Amino acid sequence: MPLNDTLARVDADLASGRIPVARQRLRGLISSYPHEPEPRRRLAAVYRLYGDPAEAGRWMYLEEDRAPEETVAFEERYANPVRRMRAIAWRGTEAHAPTPFAAERLAEVRAATSETLGGRAITWDSLVEVKGDARESGPLADALTGIGCLPLTVTFLGIWVYGLLALFG
Repeated sequence: MPLNDTLARVDADLASGRIPVARQRLRGLISSYPHEPEPRRRLAAVYRLYGDPAEAGRWMYLEEDRAPEETVAFEERYANPVRRMRAIAWRGTEAHAPTPFAAERLAEVRAATSETLGGRAITWDSLVEVKGDARESGPLADALTGIGCLPLTVTFLGIWVYGLLALFG
């Protein structure tokens, strides 16, 4: 559906009090038109209705007239640059940005993400290949994860053995 038609439906949804429907339509528009600022601005307004400054800041992050407190809330919620880059939901390059301010923000986030990933060259479209949130883990974290999975593994092994015994028993 064309951008303007969907924005008109969003307006109708909001006028009728169907805020969750409007929010879903706007999320779809951002997915289809990631470079258009209007759906992002409107989604930020919807999240203000919900009282969620971090999400409002997320969708206004590329705008020069963004509210500083919302930007701070967004950056705190998405403190890891990889998570922040994903949250912005951009595709393409910074050259597609509607304003020089947006292009600067996008370049800053991409550079911080690249640094977090050990200097690996990253693009907005290649981010989908990065697994997880690029959190740092070490041998202790890996050991604790393995220990946490042990009871589940033992349970499945026991069920498997019980099944074999029941089958051939």
